Amino acid sequence: MKLAALAAAQVAYGLSARPPAATRAVVALFLGTSALEARRAGDGRAVAAAGAVGFGAELVGVATGKPFGAYSYSSKLGPRVRGVPLLAGAAWAMMARPAWVVAGRITRRRRRRVALAAGALTAWDVFLDPRMAREGYWTWPGGGRYEGVPASNFAGWFATGLAVFAVYSALASEGDEREALALYVWTWLGETFANAALWERPRVAAAGGVAMGAFALPALWRRR
Repeated sequence: MKLAALAAAQVAYGLSARPPAATRAVVALFLGTSALEARRAGDGRAVAAAGAVGFGAELVGVATGKPFGAYSYSSKLGPRVRGVPLLAGAAWAMMARPAWVVAGRITRRRRRRVALAAGALTAWDVFLDPRMAREGYWTWPGGGRYEGVPASNFAGWFATGLAVFAVYSALASEGDEREALALYVWTWLGETFANAALWERPRVAAAGGVAMGAFALPALWRRR
């Protein structure tokens, strides 16, 4: 039921002018849906830890430019701590369990799963960063070759993802994974469609669709 409500809200959001208040509301709903699913599966502590590790990396990133490259946040995402919005931690928390579950469908070896989960999370950012930067939620002063986003950002996401899932793996349970898998697949399909058909961003649709699909499709195949 929660996933259906999230999907409906995201569809409405995709068709709207996407004001900052709506963005914050959708992020909060996404986080709530993912956190509730994780709690039912016994992964509540792991998701909270993922958010904390990610938020810590954002604090270092804004202050030093490492590991993501030089960037800064605007005030559009709400209250900030040392230049980092509190909602920034949500991005790392709300997709942590879906990425972990997708990786677990592909391999059960811990080290490989940590690396695959970091890759699955980074693949989502191929959609996220171009849109949020374009709409003024954060800026890259030096620009970048992919929609104004530098390659260092994705390297930083992968490196941070390795730290996130090293911690996550120590706290994770093996509860029901169906909803988390559905959340990852829905995000992949929804972002691909929205960028291609609604927002006229075919390059982002293609790049993000391939990136997330590289993890979603093998996970779905293994589920069969």
